[in-house]
Amino acid sequence: MPEQASSVVVENLVKRFGDFVAVDRIQLEVRKGEVFGFLGPNGAGKSTTIRMLCGLLKPSAGRAVVAGYDVARSPEAVRQNIGYMSQKFSLYNDLKVIENLRLFAGLYSVPARELPSRIAWALEMANLKGRENLITRTLPGGWKQRLALGCAVLHRPPIIFLDEPTSGVDPISRRQFWDLIHHMAEQGVTVFVTTHYMEEAEYCNRLALIFRGRIVALGTPAELKRDSMRGELLLVECESLGAAVEALQSAPQVTDAAVFGNALHLVVPDAAAAGPRVRQYLAERGIAVGRIEKIRATLEDVFVSVTTARDEEAFEA
Repeated sequence: MPEQASSVVVENLVKRFGDFVAVDRIQLEVRKGEVFGFLGPNGAGKSTTIRMLCGLLKPSAGRAVVAGYDVARSPEAVRQNIGYMSQKFSLYNDLKVIENLRLFAGLYSVPARELPSRIAWALEMANLKGRENLITRTLPGGWKQRLALGCAVLHRPPIIFLDEPTSGVDPISRRQFWDLIHHMAEQGVTVFVTTHYMEEAEYCNRLALIFRGRIVALGTPAELKRDSMRGELLLVECESLGAAVEALQSAPQVTDAAVFGNALHLVVPDAAAAGPRVRQYLAERGIAVGRIEKIRATLEDVFVSVTTARDEEAFEA
């Protein structure tokens, strides 16, 4: 019997490959109807975690319960109660749209009496109605992703795992895809999504930031931007951005400096006090400075700040 319906509970989950620890004692809980983002760079442990939660990879230690089933003890039951979409388009390019839908309906054991209504629902949801007979390989990237999502949810699972689903998709199609995600969440579906696009993370109800196999921050986007920075943020417009970043690495009271577009973002203890000092510091090194102002942190700023802190802690250890 399932222990808990329509949720994800992770307790001290570990995955080792030989001596390498890919996932290191992570803990989290995802609520029903929540869009939960799993954010981190390539190689951070996102896909390994999802594979364990989908019952595709056995944990080395710890425990995870998905849709009420323990992933180590009942992986098949887990797979029957979830939808999964990988970052690589996994449908059959030589088949028509309708043929892919029928194939996956069979794989997911959709009852024959429900097949017409399920396929009609998937086509409507993915905005592919009237395009059933198109060959899949001829579809634009965004349409392919919507079709893949439709196939993944034909059996109406309570939980959907999306592993970097918009990788390589244009921004407009990406936003349309996220509209679909939120529509499903409104229907009570739990959506667990990995991404390395910082702007996509803003669409999630809550986020976990993973770095080198460990969760380094957890909360809503607003909470992370408010609570996870190690100081305040200064925007600095100046000449010679590369030279300025290098110079500021040793500047007093500058915790971190990075290039963002045509300006710099500096993490400092006190933005009001640091502004004039930064201007003078760079001017003394022959770097002309334009605008300097305190700004609000983005999720990218938060991630850089948190991971830099972890790197420094590891180095000191």
